[in-house]
Amino acid sequence: MNGSPNAQRMRLAVAGMYHETNTFAPFKTGLDAFRGEWTEGIEDFQARYKGTLTTMGGLIDAAEQDGIELVPGIYTSATPGGLVTEDAITTLLKEVSDSVSRHADGLILILHGAMVAQGHSDPEGELLRLLRLRLGRSFPIAVTIDMHGNISPGMLEAADIMIGYDTYPHVDMYERAIEAFSLLKQYIMGTIRPARACAFTRMLVVPQAMTTDQGPMRDLLDRAHAIEQDSRVLNVSVVGGFPYADTPHTGMCCVVTTDGDEELAKRYAVELGQRAVEWKERFWIKAMPPSEAIAEALIQPPGSIVLAEGSDNVGGGAPGDATHLLRCLIKLREPGLMVIADKAAVEAAFRSGIGGIFESFVGGRHDRLHGNPVRVTGKVRLLFDGDFQHAGPYMKGHFASMGRTALIQCGSLTLILTEHRIPPWDIGHVRSVGVWPGDYRIIAVKSAVAWEASFGEAATSVIHVDSPGCCSVNLKHFDYRHVLRPVYPLDEELAPVVRCLQFVSELQSIRTKKR
Repeated sequence: MNGSPNAQRMRLAVAGMYHETNTFAPFKTGLDAFRGEWTEGIEDFQARYKGTLTTMGGLIDAAEQDGIELVPGIYTSATPGGLVTEDAITTLLKEVSDSVSRHADGLILILHGAMVAQGHSDPEGELLRLLRLRLGRSFPIAVTIDMHGNISPGMLEAADIMIGYDTYPHVDMYERAIEAFSLLKQYIMGTIRPARACAFTRMLVVPQAMTTDQGPMRDLLDRAHAIEQDSRVLNVSVVGGFPYADTPHTGMCCVVTTDGDEELAKRYAVELGQRAVEWKERFWIKAMPPSEAIAEALIQPPGSIVLAEGSDNVGGGAPGDATHLLRCLIKLREPGLMVIADKAAVEAAFRSGIGGIFESFVGGRHDRLHGNPVRVTGKVRLLFDGDFQHAGPYMKGHFASMGRTALIQCGSLTLILTEHRIPPWDIGHVRSVGVWPGDYRIIAVKSAVAWEASFGEAATSVIHVDSPGCCSVNLKHFDYRHVLRPVYPLDEELAPVVRCLQFVSELQSIRTKKR
């Protein structure tokens, strides 16, 4: 890059690979899982994301607003799941890094932050390292990350700007993309000099404790937003982490970016990290076994009660076919709703046809941790191709597919069977089959918190279900081998904020030295 281009002739590259990896999940994530959402070039990118409230949609709108040329390389995403295979990550690293234009003035890289692959504990840091080798250390790079990212020192060192989501459920992707775009543009033009510090808390926090409308995360974000009122501060991101990825950098951290003031960034980052540590007991979540959760739901005042089976959280990489709760719900005498991912059961429903009798085992296809298959008998009410478009606040307009889908009526339980695992991120996944959540007394969701974007308006209360699964709220169920110890809550004593790393963007350092 020569000099500092003005906005009217600026070209910004965009690329990314997005996956939340659960290293305890009973299956692997291959390259085919990424092919369902794979765009390359401006035409693909515009066709899929223009007009959507996604990160990508935000970048398209920001570029058009500022008259900047967007130069998309490859962007690909897969539903959260198990370890990414070695073959898949080898292909992804090469193709995504090679797709970024060398002739752009900067890059916005879309990452989750909690991706793990066979042989690669930090593939996102590796992608950034490869990009640095291709593009040079002074090439401006901004990164957007999920609130559930596990941020590695390698990621922090290689990025110039890092922006995390502020909401869970994640309904601010669009806005955070525009923020990253704006900061990158200012950085390229030489009007800001990003300096960052990251405080690592040595805390593993379950997703259920990260809701941002109340509780400790709300309080941390309130302080973060107050810090952002300091004119010297560019961004503050409270990154809660993803506890189901067993890596050396798993855990909550706080990233503060200032305009050239490293010590200020460090002071604010440490303050936030210490607050999180002091509030560690506030991150505890109460949950009930399935039968107790159902009994509790039935004595609640009239309305729809959500039973959140977070241990089988599809959005956290779980199989979505656990049967611990299903086994109890098929005996339910009040209207209930549940979605299960089971390709074999869907095939059985399609063989029976609409109006036919459904008799098949459902769920428990991956391992016994998530329960044994349950014999289900009912009537096939509807068969559907499973394609729908997001209609709610989470990535509104985004196209999604459940694969072939069947609606089965099993007594009082309405059971939606899908070929593909589908997180309950959007109300479209049930409305597309003619289901209205308010019609049900109990709504069972394979989710920790993200269900709120789908069922929040219908639900009068939520009960967290404690059942076995690879996303259990009880982290002591898991055999962690790579997380740095001591760490809360695995160890009795929580270490203080022991490390705060600082970074200043290389490009501005070079310019300062030249002056």
